[in-house]
Amino acid sequence: MIGRILWGALLLGWMASAALPAAIENFIVKDKIDRQRVSLLITETKSGRVVADYRADTSRPPASVIKLATTYAALRVLGPDWRWPTTFYYTGSVQQGVIQGDLAVKAYGDPTLSCRDIPGIVSRLKRIGIRKIEGDLLIDRSFFATDGRISSGFDNHPYSEYNAMPDALMFDDHLCRIIVDTASGTAKVSKKVPDPGFRVVNNLKVTNKACRGRYSWPRVRITREEGIPTVTLSGTVSRRCRPRKIDRVLSQPYHAFAAALLQEMARQGIDFNGTMRLTPLPEGARELMVHHSVPLVRILAKTNKKSNNLYARHIFLLLGAKRYGAPATETKGRKAVREILGSRGVLGEETILDNGCGLSRKTRTTVRAIHQLLQDAYRSYGWTWMGTLAIAGVDGTIRKRFRNTPVRKRAWMKTGTLKDAKNIAGYVKGRSGKLYTVVIFYNGQTRWLGSLLQNQILEWIVKNK
Repeated sequence: MIGRILWGALLLGWMASAALPAAIENFIVKDKIDRQRVSLLITETKSGRVVADYRADTSRPPASVIKLATTYAALRVLGPDWRWPTTFYYTGSVQQGVIQGDLAVKAYGDPTLSCRDIPGIVSRLKRIGIRKIEGDLLIDRSFFATDGRISSGFDNHPYSEYNAMPDALMFDDHLCRIIVDTASGTAKVSKKVPDPGFRVVNNLKVTNKACRGRYSWPRVRITREEGIPTVTLSGTVSRRCRPRKIDRVLSQPYHAFAAALLQEMARQGIDFNGTMRLTPLPEGARELMVHHSVPLVRILAKTNKKSNNLYARHIFLLLGAKRYGAPATETKGRKAVREILGSRGVLGEETILDNGCGLSRKTRTTVRAIHQLLQDAYRSYGWTWMGTLAIAGVDGTIRKRFRNTPVRKRAWMKTGTLKDAKNIAGYVKGRSGKLYTVVIFYNGQTRWLGSLLQNQILEWIVKNK
């Protein structure tokens, strides 16, 4: 009996290995990679012919590869040219360029809204004829139902960009920028925007020594005093250094938006002496103008190429609200993405979406599910879809990874990395010119082995297929 069990186990192992080409088998053996940690599926994109199929139905954490589900669902429902609105209203009346009431902003979650947009927004207000606002600035963020956290707290770096949480009124990617300039011989510290949501303490010293090592950057310590983040800058920085820009998730984004808007209104001569208030849009408010984002396909490209967690979260919430009504929630987002892609036969019950961005310990899927998604996306949108993925050796998360290899400019990929996951999925062009759909997941603390295996497989496809 024991002999039959052992023989059965060996047979199953042999059958699994038989699905791997000799070259990939050799990579695994040569580098002593634990094959239990690997799942992969490789096919010709157009014909569907299988090149390699190994543990393709094993559930694993996809990390940021799950962004493919969020972005593809958005492309299907909204289309590449859809633009995110932010709508400006007024209450009361407008008489000879004076708003005898409030200026109100209804935010719908545009993740791209930034300082670059503010001069244009204020210029449009002036072109409409607005020269004075007698009331307050009202901000309506109710389109997203969020818990008020600025950081996901996923790890020990809560103020880092990838931990930023969504908000219906997003601004500057939820980042607060502190600028350090030592050229004058003293450390001048300023905020990019006069955001009242955080404080800065300047304990910096300046030296004339070369700008390298410990003299090249200030030390940054963040504490919370009375609920307000305080950034303490210390150490010694060379006066030969270029201005240092420190970006952290510190404050609610509406603080920075309001500060930037009011500052620019003052600069362009729109009189305003009110305050900023958070409130639902008052009944009877009248539309003044609409600011639109760049086309959705460009937002999807930044989401996938740079693996932007915040953008993915916003798209995920938007899909929920579009499908099931505002306010947007993660629960609605999960239902929406599953329904949108499920209608295409993509993403079954094996996939757990969680927050749609992959910064999660709950998200699970299989390489087969991601492969099916990639196949369907290519058939439906071709190069429009592929253009949202990082180009090997050129941009995004694989700009450096494949720079000096034969894979450069021959692979369009989405990567995903967590503490115990190293994943990659997308398309690779072989020597013959044929396109291959490739999904490779690796789970384990030795992530570098997963990266090594993926690099070798992609190069093998480029050289031999």
